[in-house]
Formats: sequence, structure tokens, C-alpha cells
Amino acid sequence: MRGMRGGGAAVSKSSLVGAILAPAILKAQAKEHIVKVNPYLSFNGTCEAAFKFYEQVFGGKIQVMMTFEGSPMADHAPANWRGKIMHARLDIGDQTLMGSDPPPDRYQPIKGITVSLSIDKPEDADRVFQALSEKGSVQMPIQKTFWALRFGMLTDQFGVPWMINCEASDQ
Repeated sequence: MRGMRGGGAAVSKSSLVGAILAPAILKAQAKEHIVKVNPYLSFNGTCEAAFKFYEQVFGGKIQVMMTFEGSPMADHAPANWRGKIMHARLDIGDQTLMGSDPPPDRYQPIKGITVSLSIDKPEDADRVFQALSEKGSVQMPIQKTFWALRFGMLTDQFGVPWMINCEASDQ
């Protein structure tokens, strides 16, 4: 195919068409992601305290903190549980963390899952790890590893397992 001349460099017709279509192709590919993953955590009566704590640690904003009381679900919760959280939502940037206090007969401790946090700066990873591990238990202290500037594992005071990961930059 003959090159087209522009600015002293030869540009093929297919390159030019590709450059023109690239933004439209990228936009179409972005629409293919129809799912957003939001962890939904279950607590045994401590959801409100946990979400207020996470709001401080992560710098997010609680958007929803709804109790059983006054909702259509009030009659399905024990009387002493109606002040507990039926649904909570914490927005952290463009990420969302959700949770609730299911009625005691439906609560099960978290097993087989860990919430993984990817943090850009080592000092932020250290700060978040320290805050989450307060009154919790550390399975692996935060440290440099062969894949990360910082990595650590803990279970917080509310029984939620976390992994903190600050990967080494490719630069």
C-alpha cells in the first residue's frame, strides 16, 4: 500500500484509519465491562462501628446507613436487633464497600475470602495496615516482598480479613 506523506513521515492508510478509529474502539471496549465488584461484608452487630472506622481509615464517605427499624424488614428482625444495620454503603473514590448486620440466626463469620487492597504508596500502605491491625490480629506483618514494596495480611477487630498490597512500580 502506498504511504501518504505528512510532516515528512510516511503514514499508511491503515495506520491513519486506525488512529482515527482508536478512540471509538476504546470507548466500545470500555462499555463491555458491565460488572463492578463490591465486597458485601456481614457483621455480628458491629456493622455501624466497622463502617465508621473504615470511613476514617480509607477516607471514604458513608452514603447509606439503614437500620432494620422503620423498614419493611423490621418485623423480620428480633426486637433487640432492630437498631442494627440492615444495609450500609461506603464509597471510597470510585470503589464501594457494603455491609450489614444480618439477623443472628442468619449470621455466619467471614470464611474463605479476604478483602485485598491495592495501595500506590508504601507510606499509605503502612498507615492503612497499622490502622486496620489495631485491636485485630496480624497474620503477616507488612513488609517488602519479592513482588511488592509492601505486603501484609491481617484480620481487623471486626473479624474482616484484609491483604494490603503496594506493588513495585514498573518504572
